[in-house]
Amino acid sequence: MTAPGGAHPPTRAERPPTAAAHGLAGLLALASLGWTLWHGVAEGRVALAFGVLIGLGELARWGSGGDREPAPLGAAGALAYALLGQNAGQATHHGVLQVIAVVVAAALVGAVPHVALGRGPTLDHMARRVLTVAFAAACFQPLYNAGRLEEWVGHGPWFALVIVAVLVLTALCDAVLAAAMAHARTRWPFGPLLRDELRAMLGIGSAVCATGAVMALAVAVAGLWALPVFSLPLLLTQLSFRRYAAVRATYRQTIASLARATEIAGYTPQGHAHRVAGLSRAVGRDLGLTGPDLTVLEYAALMHDIGQLSLVDPVPEGATAALPEAQQRRIALLGGAVVRQTGVDSAVAVVVECQADPYRDQPLTARIVRTANAYDEMARGEGPSGALGGPLNALERLRLATGHDYQPEVVESLARVVSRGGLSSPPAG
Repeated sequence: MTAPGGAHPPTRAERPPTAAAHGLAGLLALASLGWTLWHGVAEGRVALAFGVLIGLGELARWGSGGDREPAPLGAAGALAYALLGQNAGQATHHGVLQVIAVVVAAALVGAVPHVALGRGPTLDHMARRVLTVAFAAACFQPLYNAGRLEEWVGHGPWFALVIVAVLVLTALCDAVLAAAMAHARTRWPFGPLLRDELRAMLGIGSAVCATGAVMALAVAVAGLWALPVFSLPLLLTQLSFRRYAAVRATYRQTIASLARATEIAGYTPQGHAHRVAGLSRAVGRDLGLTGPDLTVLEYAALMHDIGQLSLVDPVPEGATAALPEAQQRRIALLGGAVVRQTGVDSAVAVVVECQADPYRDQPLTARIVRTANAYDEMARGEGPSGALGGPLNALERLRLATGHDYQPEVVESLARVVSRGGLSSPPAG
């Protein structure tokens, strides 16, 4: 069984960091809800308006909890409430705990239909939402309610700059938290995970932060009527992202269907391309590849055998790794030509074309696909009855061939992936 997002289940050593984040978020949520119920809600009309906005944002959630921000409107509304100091020129007095309580209550109500359908937010997503909103509110509300911000910057452009600065810090903290939780769960390198999260901030993340800042400033001047007005641009942005994600999903499904052509024609065993793609992505993650490189790696792994369609007779079990070098090169070049004709990124064709080259002449993505393909062929051919068991014996054979055929670092990364059981990872975003 895999963990959310396609990673392998967390081991005992991997639980404490994520458990600490979940526990801290849970304690903050319970304490905030209890404090708010005991002391009552300050500015109930304002709290209700933001609560409805956050709840509707959760109802409009797209995708699953595995997406980086599946509920952008809810996230923007939560940040706006955390950074709200005035309503139509009148000072508000809600504090950090009420902000957390309203966000948690609204998010839970909005998530009920999704949970009933089995696609609700993950614990990681909920914990991040609570902790990031708590951070933003803690940076702003105490200083504002004590009058320090008005004393230091007033309510002009410098005040808006403070709002933006708090949002930037909040986004950075969220990125670090997300990368740390993913690292604890998957043991992939922290640096590349953080780079992925920071890159994602330039997309929907920047739209969420900008909308949150504009909402907080607009409500301070125009009142609660500003909320529906400034929600519309983010809803349109969310619709655009949803369509973009649908196009990418269709594109990937098309490539996966092309990859199955060799299986349907009897040239490769069932599931071989997808197994190689899963192994390749996991090894790429382990070696620190991110974003576009992982996409190229996955697509090349899916289509690495498509050149076999040019053969008169299928290779037994599709085991091209054991063929003479000249025949391997011919299959690789024909496969690259087919990939170029499909309109797929030319970088994918390059990886396919150089599969038969010595690994020192290959890009890292090609080295990974070549190693994953050979491992799947060897492990499948030997089966569990080998002297060391199929997978272990295949790894030993790969290690013995690292002088010319396979890069040692890639083989050792594959060994780590196999030992963890992490044979797949989420599609590149």
